[in-house]
Amino acid sequence: MAIDYDKLVNWKFDPIEQHYTSKDSILYALGVGVSMDPLDMDQLRFTYEEDQLALPTMAVVLAYPGFFLKQPEFGVDWVKILHGEQGIQIHKPLPAAGHVVGENRITEIIDKGEGKGALIFSERKVYDKPTGDLLCTLTSTTFARGDGGFGGPKIEAPKPHAVPDREPDSVVELPTLPQAALIYRLSGDFNPLHADPRVAEAAGFKAPILHGLATLGAAGHAILKDACGYNPDRFASLRLRFTSPVYPGETIVTEIWKDGQDVSFRSRVKERDVVVLNNGHAVVK
Repeated sequence: MAIDYDKLVNWKFDPIEQHYTSKDSILYALGVGVSMDPLDMDQLRFTYEEDQLALPTMAVVLAYPGFFLKQPEFGVDWVKILHGEQGIQIHKPLPAAGHVVGENRITEIIDKGEGKGALIFSERKVYDKPTGDLLCTLTSTTFARGDGGFGGPKIEAPKPHAVPDREPDSVVELPTLPQAALIYRLSGDFNPLHADPRVAEAAGFKAPILHGLATLGAAGHAILKDACGYNPDRFASLRLRFTSPVYPGETIVTEIWKDGQDVSFRSRVKERDVVVLNNGHAVVK
């Protein structure tokens, strides 16, 4: 089995429509650890329906196309794929409840060579259905570990953002709940790896791991808190690379460097001193 480059890169996705409610936005915020202190009024704006706001990082769960790479006609060895990078660009603040439509496409597939895997780049644009306004653009890089050498382009992949070689300007520690993955999965990612200890053990983990996009949400929370004063209107974009899994209940420590509107960051797990997100770059207004 090998990747069918022409079929995958030219695949026409059906638009994905989604109605989401205030409750969905609250559930997402709780899933990424907002309101661990229920008396924090800044965080309560995202987890209580009065004057409610939506987290900018909730964009990643809107109009999600599902695990499409599992389709056999694409020829992807889906068991060996990893989520490598994720980007979010916010064009208009997300409403706390709404009706959206997502348009998905594959933008490129890079063949790293036999035994070296392949990189699959995808893009999702999410529009407000009633007005047609573009709300956000999501970009994702999937590392297909078992698919190198299929005869596709061997162009150089974009270089990741380098965090500054100096002490961070600030550090934000955010705990996660032991049941964080069980909450986050209710936002749409039902992979049993994040819930069933037997599946996690078979995959080589000591316990179910937190969704990578939930870890992204914790880092996004740190940026929103430290660089935006909890004002989502100031959050313009974010991009990062996933480097290691998090176990629910661990503490995510995000180091932040500020250079005007450019914010660099990386996140590590306090308990194991392991970098879990790297090469982070955000733009704030």
